[in-house]
Amino acid sequence: MAKQAVQDLANTLKVLDDPSRLAIFDPLMRGVQCNCELGASLQMPMNLISHHLRVLRDAGLINARRDSTDARWVYYSITPRALNQLRERLGSFLDPQRIQPRQPSCGPRGVSAKMRIMGRG
Repeated sequence: MAKQAVQDLANTLKVLDDPSRLAIFDPLMRGVQCNCELGASLQMPMNLISHHLRVLRDAGLINARRDSTDARWVYYSITPRALNQLRERLGSFLDPQRIQPRQPSCGPRGVSAKMRIMGRG
């Protein structure tokens, strides 16, 4: 993976590393939720939920949409494109096909040690 792709994946994983954010992300995977639904199901203070929602939103992982009738109500949902990108990046990064047979170039059994034994290094 390119250095920037690894950094982007690491940044996203850092956002999801917090157990509270994962706890919030889980019900959002089941569909749109509002603050009060999240608060009731997670038994977390509303200000803490709002903080974590902002972090998830700033990372582009979730969307926030205000109610068209009463703008005080905000509905949160997963950003499908961001979720697909995360799945793709994580799947590519953790693909077992990336593992290749190789011989380390250092250490007593490494390629450079063999070169020294043969008088070429």
